[in-house]
Amino acid sequence: MKTTANNNINIKNKRASFDYEFIDTYTAGIVLTGTEIKSIRQGKASLVDTYCFFSRGELWVKNMHIAEYFYGSYNNHAARRDRKLLLTKKELRKLERTSDEPGFTIVPVRMYINEKGLAKVVIALAKGKKQYDKRQTLKEKEDKRMMDRMFKR
Repeated sequence: MKTTANNNINIKNKRASFDYEFIDTYTAGIVLTGTEIKSIRQGKASLVDTYCFFSRGELWVKNMHIAEYFYGSYNNHAARRDRKLLLTKKELRKLERTSDEPGFTIVPVRMYINEKGLAKVVIALAKGKKQYDKRQTLKEKEDKRMMDRMFKR
């Protein structure tokens, strides 16, 4: 019987929402080795500075850090290797078509473990923000924080 302790793994890429405006999101499976999934279940993964790219019609995630598993011995994995993402052919074609346009990229937003115990990655088709857009985002965030503070009194 599976425990529900696995479902509390929720690794986010907070920097992505600051640097990019998300156009569309997809949930993708990820091809992992045994020691990689064990490290993710311990919460030892990071999505900082990660991005996705196409190679021979397949979608890959680059620069995702999954720490080496402590008990892995000689079977351990490389921490920053490229990992394949699993999507349907229709989704892959749509993503490849739109990501080729200038200004668009594909970034991982969140990694989690679903109820079946499988690692999933939420990726977003994103458009880069300009400097003034980032300042506007910070201002809106600060205003929301102030409003919450005022209404809690």
